[in-house]
Amino acid sequence: MTDWLTVRLYDCRNVVERDRGIQAAIDAVSSGDLVVLPTDTVYGIGADAFKPWAVTNLLSAKGRGRHMPPPVLVGSRHTLDGLVMRLPSVARDLVEAFWPGALTIVVEQAPSLQWDLGETGGTVAVRMPLHPVALEVLRKTGPMAVSSANLTGQAAALTAEQARDQLSYKVSVYLEAGECPSPVPSTIVDVTGDRPRVLRAGAISLDQLREVATDMLGPEEQ
Repeated sequence: MTDWLTVRLYDCRNVVERDRGIQAAIDAVSSGDLVVLPTDTVYGIGADAFKPWAVTNLLSAKGRGRHMPPPVLVGSRHTLDGLVMRLPSVARDLVEAFWPGALTIVVEQAPSLQWDLGETGGTVAVRMPLHPVALEVLRKTGPMAVSSANLTGQAAALTAEQARDQLSYKVSVYLEAGECPSPVPSTIVDVTGDRPRVLRAGAISLDQLREVATDMLGPEEQ
């Protein structure tokens, strides 16, 4: 563990330090602090999705406004049901095919949710990442607001150390798991309309998506 004043970086490639780091991250999120954790795409900066001040601190740390609300990461497919107003059958098919993995789906959030992610327009982008460290944290913390661990306009961090170089004391716990093996962003699909639509091309191709949802619209299609 690297203890840089109040900033703690844990090397999760070491079994003992991994356990200590995951617990430290869980405790930090519970307290409303920010953490950096690995995912299957790039490193993310995360906060408890149900603590509005923590989400505000996340946006501030990145240099973003409320007009760019963060996605939410979950540790289980079943968690999704508690976050949405309705889940179309195509969304369930996509989740079954690509979760955990590099697919983010935009759904209509349940109006009863006591959170404030920013100017969402009643929707939320949700993903279940394919990374053991992230999943272990998420299964204890519950849904987390998570964005790429970098300052807005700078390169996405591929290691926790790179994230710490950019975010420094804004984050209390950094979980290092080595360089991201496939630093391609997740594919974002909006399932709130009549037909599912790709909003951002990413790690999962349009052809792969159409094997599950044949009427999937590409980013440029009307």
